[in-house]
This record gives sequence, structure tokens and C-alpha cells, in this order.
Amino acid sequence: MEKVAIFVDVQNIYYTVKDTYGCNFDYNAFWAEATQGREVVAAYAYAIHRGDEKQRQFQNILRGIGFEVKLKPFIQRSDGSAKGDWDVGITLDVIEHAAEVDRVILLSGDGDFDLLVDKVQSKYNVDVEIYGVPALTASSLINTANFFREIEDTLLLGRK
Repeated sequence: MEKVAIFVDVQNIYYTVKDTYGCNFDYNAFWAEATQGREVVAAYAYAIHRGDEKQRQFQNILRGIGFEVKLKPFIQRSDGSAKGDWDVGITLDVIEHAAEVDRVILLSGDGDFDLLVDKVQSKYNVDVEIYGVPALTASSLINTANFFREIEDTLLLGRK
């Protein structure tokens, strides 16, 4: 059975799906697809903690599906901008688990991850599968991945 580790950049997936399709990502459908016939070694969902009840409910849904939810506080800067980036945390966890699995599954369109994908492919000889919204996923990330899975209708909730 193929061993997999799953890493979800929750903010990236939320905004790219919302901007492109006007709806939400279906984490249950994703989990059913990505884990079918596979052993899940690790599954992380990286999110920003704002402390509201709706967000806590969503995080509990993710936990119920099988994700370990990692939270980082939402930081509002004095100039009005916000900070809440998980790129380094995701990178560290991918590197930590890459030696234990046959496939890394990363949900993000962030082109900064192309270096990470290249590194784990060459150092650990693992396949990397990217899930992303095509129009908002960096071409460098798509091109570096072994597999690119387009987020489309079967992975969407409440599409208009």
C-alpha cells in the first residue's frame, strides 16, 4: 500500500477556490480521493487562528476528517496589513515526513514551494502531487510536481 503524507495550505486553498469558483473546497471529497487505497502517515492542515466560533467549527471538521490542524495567530500590523504565513512550517514538516512516504500530497498554488518539491523528489525519491486551482497555481509548481490535480467540480462545495 502506498504511504502518503498530506499538507494543506488552508488559506491558499480557501482564497484561490473562493476567488475562482465562488464557493468552498470540499475537504471530505478530497480526503476520500487522496487516501483511497493508501496509508496516511501524516496529514496536516495549516491555518490562521482568528478565534471566532465559525473558524473553530471548521477546524473541528478538519480534525474529524483526519487532519492534525496547526494554527498560527493572525497578526494585524499597524499599517493595516496582515501576517499569517505557514510556508516555513509546511516546508519543515514536508522535509520531516518525506523519508517515510512514497508520495507527498501538497494542496497549495504557492510557487515558493517549487524548490521544496524539487528537493524532496531528488533527496527522498518521492512523488509529489499538487492540488491547486489551475489559474491561480504557479506554473513552476505545476511543472515541478510529478502529478497536478486540478481543483474542479468534484472537489467543490456549493458551486454557483
